[in-house]
Amino acid sequence: MAFLRSLLAARPVVACVLAACFALITTLALLDPGSAAVIHTEQSEFAPVVVFEELDQRCMNFNSPEDLGRQSCIDLDDPDELVFSYTRTMMSALFVNPEPAHVLIVGLGGGSLSRALAKVLPEAVIDTVEIDPAVVNVAKKFFGYMPSAKQRIFVEDGRAFIERAHRQGQQYDLIMLDAFDVDYIPPHLLTREFLQHVYATLTPGGVLVANTFSRSHVYDQESATYADVFGKFFNLRGPNRIIMARRGSLPELSEITRNANALATKLRPFGVNVENQLRMFSGALDRDWDQNAKVLSD
Repeated sequence: MAFLRSLLAARPVVACVLAACFALITTLALLDPGSAAVIHTEQSEFAPVVVFEELDQRCMNFNSPEDLGRQSCIDLDDPDELVFSYTRTMMSALFVNPEPAHVLIVGLGGGSLSRALAKVLPEAVIDTVEIDPAVVNVAKKFFGYMPSAKQRIFVEDGRAFIERAHRQGQQYDLIMLDAFDVDYIPPHLLTREFLQHVYATLTPGGVLVANTFSRSHVYDQESATYADVFGKFFNLRGPNRIIMARRGSLPELSEITRNANALATKLRPFGVNVENQLRMFSGALDRDWDQNAKVLSD
């Protein structure tokens, strides 16, 4: 963990650049007559959870609407549509495993992924783990997230939940990692030891999908860590980087294409264009990181 902490300590320069970006964004928002209208602030022991509306979207963010990187958004005219491109890419995990019976999502946000998967997979049990009860409250009140017998929510740290699942022999066909704090993925969810627990909690052939940044100060080390635990993985690059790995060998592109085409009609209401998503798999096995990068460790 010391090596990881040293990397995270290198944030001051990045923070200065981001601060300048925040100032510019805030200035533009003040000049824009259609700027965000805050409709609710939920206090939290982590960071205030702010709900705001802008144009035809309702969004969730930490601290303020101006903080870089919105946590979740819904289209008020079409709540089913996945607003963020990264969530649409995460849904393409179904191209790799089209019929997961038991799904785990770490990080709730507004619950967009949980709600979409519940509609695409009505027979699946979907467990979502969220560390912040304030986020859960906001997702229920403002984003249409409704827990049920098959849509279960657990308020605790994602790593603690997965380690316990590993000890108890509980497994999932699909695990999605989408947990962020105000800066980036919490460090204890980036290490080899954590990913080893994730690997063991997947069923044979089970799929891991992780939302990360296409550019970050730990990009090389993060990539090396996933490769150390999972071997080859799909590296889907867009505004965000989606890592897609499997407990077992990855399927051929022909199989992925067949699965995608079979799911096209079900995924269309959520804004998932299977042709666009399939293009991301081309060259996705290429390693674009420093092959000598150190693995992140506790």
